[in-house]
Amino acid sequence: MRQRPPFAVGLILLALVCAAAAKAAPRSELWAKWLTHNDASEAAIDHGVWNQFLQRYVRLGSDGIARIPYSRVAASDHDRLAADLVRLAGVPISSYSRGEQFAFWVDLYNELTIKLVLDHYPVSTIKDIRISPGLFSAGPWGSKLITVEGEALSLDEIEHRILRPIWRDPLVHYALNCAALGCPNLQSSAFTAANAGELLDKAAREFVNHPRGASVNGGRLTVSSIYVWYEADFGGTETGVIQHLRRYARPALATALAAINHISGDSYDWALNDLRQ
Repeated sequence: MRQRPPFAVGLILLALVCAAAAKAAPRSELWAKWLTHNDASEAAIDHGVWNQFLQRYVRLGSDGIARIPYSRVAASDHDRLAADLVRLAGVPISSYSRGEQFAFWVDLYNELTIKLVLDHYPVSTIKDIRISPGLFSAGPWGSKLITVEGEALSLDEIEHRILRPIWRDPLVHYALNCAALGCPNLQSSAFTAANAGELLDKAAREFVNHPRGASVNGGRLTVSSIYVWYEADFGGTETGVIQHLRRYARPALATALAAINHISGDSYDWALNDLRQ
């Protein structure tokens, strides 16, 4: 049998490593600094600029997917987002209550993401914004984008070192939007301490009951890759994921899920959530 040259073998191994890395999700690893909070505080954070942007630009299509007409975002609104992020960077977030902190981190993540797309538009996918450090990195998630309380933060750190490990709530995945069609919808209202519970429940039901969240065809369950990447957050097993889906499923999907005990496949669409018409 003819042996492959070492260089070719190295390329194959590299390709396998990259493929495995692409399927892996960052682990939830607590950054203890951000545990500090003050639930006696009644101070509220202003989310007005972000809320106005969402109400002005988020459009829910007939297919149930929320999009943004990036090419038609006014330069003045782009500038307002930039100025608002500077303001948010100055918020002493450790002095706020847990509820205010949750809304702050979710809105900050989403606002940074949309600002990032606007800064680099036109792109067909957020993965084309290759600003993360590392030779084989893709997308913007590892890049330090903002400094809060003296700490430079990336989107990955906000999600995987703050939101996921502190709140330990799978519904966090429905709150964050990575500007992809496969992602849970960007809500048309900013998160606040007062509305977070309602918005999380709404977002969960929207996504679970949309085909990109879960669908059953011929007795086979296909789910969003989010449930595979973050299975640990949804009970740690396929059974846990299915139980989570049943919890938020509307009658038609709930009936279809009743006889399901296995996930047959997963998918995710990385195309930009762009409204081009």
